[in-house]
Amino acid sequence: MNDVLLACVTGALRSYLANRGEIVDGCEFRAMVPVNLRDPRQWKELGNRFGLVPLLLPVGIENPIARVFEVRRRMEALKTGYTAVLSMGLLGAVGFAPHMLQAPALGFLTRKASAVMTNVPGPQHPLYLAGARVNRLMFWVPQSGEIGVGVSILSYDGGVQFGLIVDRNLCSDPQQIIDRFEPEFEKLVLSLCMLPWEDGVDAEEAAKWLFAQRSPRPATTSNRSKSSAGMR
Repeated sequence: MNDVLLACVTGALRSYLANRGEIVDGCEFRAMVPVNLRDPRQWKELGNRFGLVPLLLPVGIENPIARVFEVRRRMEALKTGYTAVLSMGLLGAVGFAPHMLQAPALGFLTRKASAVMTNVPGPQHPLYLAGARVNRLMFWVPQSGEIGVGVSILSYDGGVQFGLIVDRNLCSDPQQIIDRFEPEFEKLVLSLCMLPWEDGVDAEEAAKWLFAQRSPRPATTSNRSKSSAGMR
């Protein structure tokens, strides 16, 4: 599910940049993604054990299904590599360094990415506070150095919440990006429904079915209201 959500975020960024007139075909968006390094047997212990790894989001891929496959391939490569472990060790060493050296070191690391993204699995049952049901949970990913974009993804009680924090100099109206999250997920579901059901899903075959021979359709209007940062 994590790969699907990251692919939808990638699609939302692609749609936003294309709407601004940017050339997105073949482009990639570098983000720092935390990888959990905690031993599953230590799940009750407090503290963080993760490494930050650079993930190239395939913004240049138009096919939503191919985008999911590519995000999954890149995430698997990062999880099975040594980048996350080395990153955790490096961050730990920086933490013991004098304060005057910490800022330049962190700045060097953060200049390698344009965004930081994290996906946190929350409880899949409703929580209650003082007898009142908690309808939604949300958090904001911490920003480091000069990184100006932060994406938070949190699953809770069968739903998913997207959060976005952006430097106003990069995007004065982040709602334009948020509003593209849910449509990207719906586009992916619709694409899967349009494919032949007899065999497994293949990214190249999906591209042939969905994009190779698209006929122009008349423009339509919709009265659908804007979606919020949350998606259920």
